[in-house]
Amino acid sequence: MKVVHLTSVHPPFDTRIFHKEAKTLHQAGYRVVLIVPDVCDIQVIDGVHIKTIKPSDNRFLRFTCTMWQIYKAARREAAELYHFHDPELLLVGWLLGLQGKKVIYDVHEDVPKDILAKHWVPKWMRKWIAKLVGSLELLVVHCLAGVVAATPAIARRFPASKTVVVQNFPIPDEPSWKNEISVYKNRSNKMVYVGALTPNRGAYQMIEAVSRTPPDFQAQLVLAARFAPAGLLDELRLLDAWKTVSFLGWLSREQVRKVLRKAKVGLVIFHPDPNHIEAQPNKLFEYMSAGLPVIASDFPLWREIVGNEECGLLVDPLDTQAIAEAIQWLLEHTEDAEEMGKRGRRAVETRYNWELEAHKLLKFYEGLLL
Repeated sequence: MKVVHLTSVHPPFDTRIFHKEAKTLHQAGYRVVLIVPDVCDIQVIDGVHIKTIKPSDNRFLRFTCTMWQIYKAARREAAELYHFHDPELLLVGWLLGLQGKKVIYDVHEDVPKDILAKHWVPKWMRKWIAKLVGSLELLVVHCLAGVVAATPAIARRFPASKTVVVQNFPIPDEPSWKNEISVYKNRSNKMVYVGALTPNRGAYQMIEAVSRTPPDFQAQLVLAARFAPAGLLDELRLLDAWKTVSFLGWLSREQVRKVLRKAKVGLVIFHPDPNHIEAQPNKLFEYMSAGLPVIASDFPLWREIVGNEECGLLVDPLDTQAIAEAIQWLLEHTEDAEEMGKRGRRAVETRYNWELEAHKLLKFYEGLLL
């Protein structure tokens, strides 16, 4: 059977869309087409047929022209099922549903809560737009075949009868970190953050905390990141604490693996915003998969993961000194830190891994396509 994945936001080789869902479906025997904005004319990669449309950096054009291009490209594909990944494609999903197509909405974020933290939306409008988009999601979902939610918290917003939770856990053997864990104590004192970085994801606190560690530790913060809003990187570079930062920019998956192999600690210091409290950042589980002890925000859900698995330390994300003390403790207690990393790796191997989630995705597809 042929299935088509649609995105207007994500890159062609997005971890969840391409490496996890699309490749899993291909391996299960589906013919998979991915329609995605990109400047390159990509054809077939790892069995997935990638069809590109012209991308746009302009948000208004992406919400209009790009959406319309994706809709037209989707209509050209005679598929048994369509699976879209962005809230701005709700209209596309609705139109396809009205034409009798089976359509799935893959919800990566709690969109209404996420809007409350969008820097590009005027503050006085955020609450109203969040309510409007939340209502639109629920209205459109009634016309769709199903919903794939990235977390249990997201799933609670949608009808249980048509929703499945497929969490964004790592592929346990990609990469394999077992050999690297044994040489943990020989690594330099590098803290690492991977992914999109904003002020409310702890940009200032992480930089300042690393700079507060004792000079003889020679601690360094490695940022494999993309910054938002525009101008944030320039502001951070003006800080005295920036001297402890190694900024690598946005990296490929293989490059990220190399960075994690050389680090001692993974940082996830999100602020207690509504869209963060019950989030499950992919980076948290990637750090665990890499055998890194983590320093994470002390949220109830994260406490269940990091605390129960004893794979890191929890801190108040707004307390820079507490973050600095957690970093110093892990650097001073190398053997304990290494054991934390090993426990995190075992947790990924046994519980927080894509193999378990892939089974749920395939079962959901089977139910819809019977």
